[in-house]
Parts: sequence; structure tokens; C-alpha cells
Amino acid sequence: MIQMKRALTIVTLLTLAMSPATRAQEQHAQHPPQKPQESKPPAQDPHAQHRMGRIPTVKPEFPRLGKSQENPQAPLIALEELEQMALANNPTLRQAAAEIGTSKARQLQSGLYPNPRVGYTGEEIRGGSFGGGQQGFFVAQTFVTAGKLGLNRKIVGQEVRISEIEAEEQRLRVLNAVRLAYYRVLAAQEMLDTEKDLLRITQDTLKTTQQLRNIGQADDPEVLQAEVEVQRHEIAVATLEHTLRQAWHALAAMVGKPGLEMRTVAGYLDKDLPELDDEQIIQTLVTESPAVHIARSLVERWQAVVARERREPIPDIEVRGGLQRNGELLEPSGRRVGLQGFAEVGVQIPIFNRNQGTVEAARLQVERAQQEEKRVELLLRERGAAFLDAYHSSRMTVERYRTQILPRSQKAYELMVQKYGLMLASYPQVLLAQRTLFQVQTEYISALEGLWMNVITLRGLLLTDGLEAPARPGEVDMPVREINVPMAPRMMSRER
Repeated sequence: MIQMKRALTIVTLLTLAMSPATRAQEQHAQHPPQKPQESKPPAQDPHAQHRMGRIPTVKPEFPRLGKSQENPQAPLIALEELEQMALANNPTLRQAAAEIGTSKARQLQSGLYPNPRVGYTGEEIRGGSFGGGQQGFFVAQTFVTAGKLGLNRKIVGQEVRISEIEAEEQRLRVLNAVRLAYYRVLAAQEMLDTEKDLLRITQDTLKTTQQLRNIGQADDPEVLQAEVEVQRHEIAVATLEHTLRQAWHALAAMVGKPGLEMRTVAGYLDKDLPELDDEQIIQTLVTESPAVHIARSLVERWQAVVARERREPIPDIEVRGGLQRNGELLEPSGRRVGLQGFAEVGVQIPIFNRNQGTVEAARLQVERAQQEEKRVELLLRERGAAFLDAYHSSRMTVERYRTQILPRSQKAYELMVQKYGLMLASYPQVLLAQRTLFQVQTEYISALEGLWMNVITLRGLLLTDGLEAPARPGEVDMPVREINVPMAPRMMSRER
């Protein structure tokens, strides 16, 4: 008796879950019209071969990535196209090129020879009681010795080198930032598609619950709970639509085209997932990072400064010569002296000031720059390890979802559909299993996004800010060169 009641209840629930068209076909089969030619043969019923009794067919619907790319309203846009846009339009790259030109101009200026001086000279101009006086012109020139101008060029040449490293660093920053923004847009697309499916499932659940209430198989609290779930997913869809727009605007700004029309990006989060080797990543960081190259160039620059300051006590040669007319009268002829030349040669004697203080200060800066190089390397190791830890966590999460959680959720959904077809489960149970599967899909998408964020950061030498202005050579010599190295990632929340 109990089994019979249970069977009748399930049949009632399953009948309510049918679409209106299916129920009409069932009524048509049970009460055929009087005219035989108007009745529908049972063999033509599309559900006749797929149900036992009066159970309608349910075709399983599984989540999948890339749905928004199947019928886009505008042509898809690929990552490569976005990268080329950024290289052509991001203003920070032009700023970096301008800094290279500025440094080269300063290098040229630092090696130029001093200009000569030309002037007027006169003595006893009024002539005195003898009607004499001397008036003329002079030319003066300083001759720089000991290769000081060449050392000046060498110092600024290191600044040119630093500017070139900064330009390459900025290029990496821009490309990495575009890639991060691209994957954020791609993840937002996938999340929005999945959330729309969840909204549809909850709406179907609400409709079924309302039908069950009409026959006394559900009560008001269950209907209210279903309505709450619908509204929650409506809010989630609206929020994700805003998230997608914001992610697109950020991407458009990064490529230097803020007015770029919103389009669907091409790509798949779960394709070509990279595997990183910890030792290789750390070794690449400490050998190829622009931060290390800049620190090493600063050591070489200060070494050049020491060499230049040690040459400073060697005096330059100052030469001065000219012509003047001497109006003094000669005796006994009474003739004037006339034109006469003069010349001066002088050097500064380094007795008291041998530039010893400046040399010592420059030498200490060399030591400091050497320690800065070590500090930057250690900093890269420390922050690289933090990003690697986040990478392994996200990688483990992705693998667990891909190989265990998602397949199990999908299998549970398939089995529930089969039980429904055998009158062993109700349609609300099918919807619950489907809803759980799609919720797992959203968690999988979130894990994939986190994985790509860490991969791009590590492969990109921890350079991620594509709109930060490149530093000038005079600004890189700072106690803390943190703009080369981003902060370590915070622990990502497991809840979306």
C-alpha cells in the first residue's frame, strides 16, 4: 500500500512537471475525439518511446565553456589583436621611448667640450698724463684633461642603458596587463553564461513548486524559498553583467582605446593550461627580471662615478691670449708702442681640495648599489615564492574540479535523469541535481581565472601594471625600487 501511494505521488509530480504541450498530448491520448480521423495515433507521439507510463522525456543539459562565442553579435576579438592594439596605443610605451631619447641627449651634452670665451680687455683707458692706455681683446679656453669628458659620457651611458631596460620592462608590463585583463573578461563571460543558466533552472524550479502547491504537494514556505532563489540569481546575473562591462572598460583602457566597442573575446579558459616548474621560474626571475638588470646597471653607474670623481683633482689647463693696442709713447722717438700680444696659461693646484669627500661618497654608493642588487634578488625570490604558492593552490583546485568534482556532479545529474525516467525520482530532484552541477561550474570558472592570473604574473616576471608611468633614470636610484616588483597575492576567497 505504501509503495502504491508513493508511485501515485511520483506520477502526479512528474505529470505536473510536463510542459503544457506534453500534457495536452496526454489528454489527447486519454480522451480521443469522436472522429477517428482527428485522433493522433500513439506511434506519432514524440514521447511515446521515451517514457514509462506518463513520464515525459528529459534531455540532460550540461554546462560548457564558450557559449557566448557561438553566436556573437560582433566579430570575436582575440588576445593577439588586443596585444597589438596595446603596443600601438598605450601611452606609457611612448613615454619610455621619450626617456631613452632624453638620456641619449644628456649623454651627448655631458661629453661636449667647454666653449671658448672671447672678451674685451683694457688698462689705463684714459691714457693718463702720457696719453697712453691699452685696449684689446682676448680669447680664453679651458682644456679638459684626464679623459673626464669620456667618463662623463660613460656615467650617462649607464642612464641610457637603464632607460632601455625601463622601456623593455614597460613593454612587459603592458603585455602582461593586457593578458590579465583579457582573462578577466573571458572569465566574466563564462561566469555570466553559467549564471544565466542557473537563473533559468531556478525559474523552472519555481514554476514546478507553484504547480505542486496547487495540488497540495508543496506549501507556501517552499514557494517563497524558490522565489528567493530566483531573485538571488537575478541579482547575480545583473551583477555579473556589470562586472563584465567593467572588465571590458579596463581592458579597453589598457590597450589605449577607451572607446573600443564592447565585443566578445575569443578563447577558452580550460585549454592549454600551463604547468610551471618552481626552480625554473625562480631562476628566470633572478636572471632575467628587469629589476635585477636595473640594479646591476646602477652598480656600474656608481663605479663610473667613482672613476670620474677620482680624476677631478687633476687640473684642467686654462689658456688665455689676445691682442691689444698700447698707446704709451716710446722715448726718445715719441712713437706709440702699438699692437702687442699677451698670453696666460694656468692650472689649479689641488692642495687643499682633492675631491676626497666626493670620491668617498661615490665609493659608498657603489657598496650600497651592490647590496641593492642582492636585495632585489632576494625580494624576487620571496615574492616569486608567494605567487608560486598561489599558483599551486589554484592548480590543485582546478585539477580537483576538472577530474573529480565536475565529473561526479555530472554523473549524479545523469543518474537523477535516469531515475526520473524510471519513475524513481521527481522533476524537482532533477532540477536540484542540475543546479548543483552548474554551481560547481561557476566554482570551476573562478578557479581557472585564479590559475591564469598567477601563471601570467609568474611568466611575466611579476610585472603587471600596464598604466604605471615608466621611471626616469634619476628616479630608479631609490632606496626601495618597489615599482619593479608587485606585492604578493592575497589569499583568494573560495566563495564567488
